[in-house]
Amino acid sequence: MDGVDVALVDTDGERVAGLGPTHYRPYSDGERDLLRQAVAEATTLTDRAARPGVLAAAETMVTDAHAEAVENFFAEEGIQKSDVAVIGFHGQTVLHRPERKLTVQIGDGAALAKRIGVTVAYDFRAADVAAGGQGAPLVPVFHRALVEMLGGERPVAVLNVGGVANLTYCDGDAPPVACDTGPGNALIDDFMRAHAGQPFDSDGAAAAAGKIDEAFLARALRDPFFDRPPPKSLDRNDFAALDRNLPNWSVEDGAATLAAFTAATVALAMDHLPRPPRRWIVSGGGARNRALMAMLEKRLAPARVETADSVGWSGDALEAQAFGYLAARTLNALPITFPTTTGAPRPMTGGRVARP
Repeated sequence: MDGVDVALVDTDGERVAGLGPTHYRPYSDGERDLLRQAVAEATTLTDRAARPGVLAAAETMVTDAHAEAVENFFAEEGIQKSDVAVIGFHGQTVLHRPERKLTVQIGDGAALAKRIGVTVAYDFRAADVAAGGQGAPLVPVFHRALVEMLGGERPVAVLNVGGVANLTYCDGDAPPVACDTGPGNALIDDFMRAHAGQPFDSDGAAAAAGKIDEAFLARALRDPFFDRPPPKSLDRNDFAALDRNLPNWSVEDGAATLAAFTAATVALAMDHLPRPPRRWIVSGGGARNRALMAMLEKRLAPARVETADSVGWSGDALEAQAFGYLAARTLNALPITFPTTTGAPRPMTGGRVARP
């Protein structure tokens, strides 16, 4: 919920021929507040098409913000809309309950296509969830394409630490294995906002100065989610009950303990992989948290732990690039989810297409 990332990708939906410029349009404080209200209100939804109350306003805002971001990107980079075959538009997830065959992303793909004048692929998760899959994570097929470009030792795990953390395990021609691993930045960000008035722990400075509450960590790691094999997925607020019952920590100790929780859940996920990765490539906001990265290095040793930026990828734009890639796959009727990534019954296409 930090803002909108835009990225240009040269791809046929299978091979990545090149990664182009990127752009970022942050959300204002008011826009973030509106999204938080939408997430809270979405908890009662039973119809994924319904937009009661604040959800309608939030969907309009999300669509307008993405349109503005794309228009500014085109203008700054000198890109003509005729140069672009398709825009991949994920929108904002406000509810993800695959066990109820329900996943809700707000954002109007048809309105975006009409405003920009470019074909839009959107609503990528619904078909997978309707078929009994987890609907997440969606980016493993893109991670596999990037790892193939990179070369080098195998197996490789690509770890994205956003609100929720997820990994993709890549080992040559074998199908990618993927799952959500745990809370990512969600608990850390919520704690920092509530106790320090900050949206996140900048560079992990608070966590680096704190002491880990080992007793709390041991209790938190007993959640049955961590014992389940992949594929599996989480809603951002699946640990909300934990968040409401945190000890009375200092800001530093809370940031350190919650970062340790994220790192420990990633390490636990290794128990469910075919063999330990020799290399971990970390993207998302968590890659900027130096304390978290140090914890990952310790828990994942002897594997090498690197940031996406250090291997020539764009950690900030990786998901935007992924949805451009998935949009190309959608246009070409290629599968975007697999039994080993979401638990879908078969490799599945997904996404809806809106033309201007």
